[in-house]
Amino acid sequence: MKSANTSIVGGIVLMAVGVLWLLDRLGVVESAALLAPLVFAGAGVLFLSLFARRRENWWAAIPGSVFLGLAAVATATQFTGNSAAGAFLFLFMGGGFAAVYLRERGNWWALIPCGVMLTLALIVTIPQQLQGTPVAAVLFLGLAATFGALSLVPVRTADRVERMKWPLIPAAVLAVLGVIFALQSMAVLIPLDFAVPAVMILAGITLIVYAYFARHDRQHNIQGPSAG
Repeated sequence: MKSANTSIVGGIVLMAVGVLWLLDRLGVVESAALLAPLVFAGAGVLFLSLFARRRENWWAAIPGSVFLGLAAVATATQFTGNSAAGAFLFLFMGGGFAAVYLRERGNWWALIPCGVMLTLALIVTIPQQLQGTPVAAVLFLGLAATFGALSLVPVRTADRVERMKWPLIPAAVLAVLGVIFALQSMAVLIPLDFAVPAVMILAGITLIVYAYFARHDRQHNIQGPSAG
């Protein structure tokens, strides 16, 4: 039944493209501008139908989101001419990676490219006059938020479910860099001679805190069964 549904979707897409092409040949409508978005959208729908068929087809959400994003970019560019239309591609790709995680929670890695894509979508919308340090601030803060959110995701191991602590390290370093660039973009200049050592000191503190909590959790796990 699911295979038949896929064939139906593919047939509808082919019919729509054929009808549009025929109307263009007859001079009824100007379909050249819509042909590329329709082709991209049709390919995206086909991949999403594969994604919906089986749980194991989580991978299909990635190319499906790419094709739908390209369709959205092509349509928005033709009708608005706005260069920020490229943000649609990153938004759709971020949604695709989010779908990969939601379909299979073991694919926690998909949250990293999801956060990267959403950050890039935000960067694309930044006005031209704000290019420079504001872009760097958004980039580093967005990546920091991505790894910070990843540390809150429960991950199932062999015998228990726990949260990962290692994402806090890149999150802290990226957050410091993001704050530095944000302050520089607000004309609160921090000399590079002071910024680099400050980042190194904060990164070292983060490593020490991470090692402390990791050791504490390991000791707790060892003492837990014996206490029972």
